[in-house]
Amino acid sequence: MTDEEILAEFRAAEALLDGHFILSSGLRSPRYLQCARVLMDGARAEQLAKALAEKIPSDIRNRIDVVVSPAMGGVIIGHEMGRALGKPAVFLERPEGVFEFRRGFGLERDQKVLMVEDVVTTGLSSREAIEAVIETGAEVIAEASLVDRSSGSADLGVPFFPLIRIDVPTYSADDLPPELAAIPAVKPGSRAAA
Repeated sequence: MTDEEILAEFRAAEALLDGHFILSSGLRSPRYLQCARVLMDGARAEQLAKALAEKIPSDIRNRIDVVVSPAMGGVIIGHEMGRALGKPAVFLERPEGVFEFRRGFGLERDQKVLMVEDVVTTGLSSREAIEAVIETGAEVIAEASLVDRSSGSADLGVPFFPLIRIDVPTYSADDLPPELAAIPAVKPGSRAAA
């Protein structure tokens, strides 16, 4: 899929939003990608996951044992990536603020993991999820996400393969441009702002 075809899918799902948004990182942004909306259509989610799987080089793809994603945002795309790759897909949760495996999920020592997220902005959630995997003795060999909105600056410590890169400015709450400050802020994500 081309970048324009991918963006067309987000637009068709009314998942590309304009306004004043508080991101999970606590940063503010004039645009937001609500991946849950683009993934609510099973056929669209499957199509995007297949396109994302094709972005991962075959030498990495062939080593993956299991797909892991952080809840909440990564659950659907993680499941679809597991299906696209023919691998099991599990997810991490943070009921007490720290990622952990629950619901009988876990990893075996030395399993090769593909971490899958919906959107990477600062990379904080990804790094925290990767650390939780490392603590099990498994190895994260790469990360994939639908969207990289870090402007290429997120250092995850592993090879990173986004389906699309979208450069949208972000601002701290105390350094907003006047046009953004004039709009009420909303928090559409799943995690409390840092």
